[in-house]
Amino acid sequence: METSHVARPTCCAPRGSGTSAAPTAVRRAERPGSLDGMVRLPGSDFLMGADDAEGFPADGEGPVRTVRLSAFHIDAHAVSNEKFAEFADATGYLTEAERIGWSYVFAGFLPGALRRGAPRPARTPWWCGVTAARWDQPEGPGSTLDGRENHPVVHISWNDAAAYCAWAGKRLPTEAEWEYAARGGLEQQRYPWGDELDPAGTYRCNIWRGTFPAKNTAADGYRATAPVDAFEPNGFGLHNTSGNVWEWCADWWSVDHTAGTATDPKGPATGQEKVIRGGSHLCHRSYCNRYRVAARTANTPDGASGHTGFRCARDA
Repeated sequence: METSHVARPTCCAPRGSGTSAAPTAVRRAERPGSLDGMVRLPGSDFLMGADDAEGFPADGEGPVRTVRLSAFHIDAHAVSNEKFAEFADATGYLTEAERIGWSYVFAGFLPGALRRGAPRPARTPWWCGVTAARWDQPEGPGSTLDGRENHPVVHISWNDAAAYCAWAGKRLPTEAEWEYAARGGLEQQRYPWGDELDPAGTYRCNIWRGTFPAKNTAADGYRATAPVDAFEPNGFGLHNTSGNVWEWCADWWSVDHTAGTATDPKGPATGQEKVIRGGSHLCHRSYCNRYRVAARTANTPDGASGHTGFRCARDA
């Protein structure tokens, strides 16, 4: 079967700039990384994908297929600002946003002076290209991480995430590993906790509440990112596999999936975009109902924005 590598425009994540400078050299860890904060998942078969009436068939969410995974470890939380700061301090690593000199910030988070005149993608005008926006200045000049040390690091490209994983003696999860872990042991449920978004009126994830992009009521408690351990964990002990921040996976993007059983699939050998999963605090069902556990989209490896982070995995 031929594999599709065609770049697919998306409302969820603005494209990368394509102007990345040479990456900062990072020495790969010589040994597997620490298991602190990781969950070990045994080898198992599971049903990947969905045939969901609320889904997006063009995204390659289906067909539902059996995937057989070997045992692996995965972070219970997305990598936090505090953890990423340890990496940056130890290595001197500069993210792509730092090397390029700008990144995308949601317009509603910016003061008027920065918002006015900022370049905006035509398809997603709620994003502003902000000079000096980066992981430690999430809203650009004058913003800090004070009070957000335990929030997920953002403005992270796939290349940045891979560099952190190499330093930590870990790797990015494959898309199949990510979805298996995100499901928390439930089979073919829409969310990591079941089929109902807000069971019994309780909020289980950080997404856009209100009318996008004009008003976020923050009814779930958060207008932007939430702490990495916010909300109840899923059945495997993972937090925020729906909403909060998009998370990079190892795989190149493809929408061609065979219906038979696949063992430890790793996606296409090459491509133009990398898979991101989980949705973010900016997702709303009116335009981006991709906080469902089977939902998927992609971005270029240099793409960075204020709602994209990652978590690490490791072979068992």
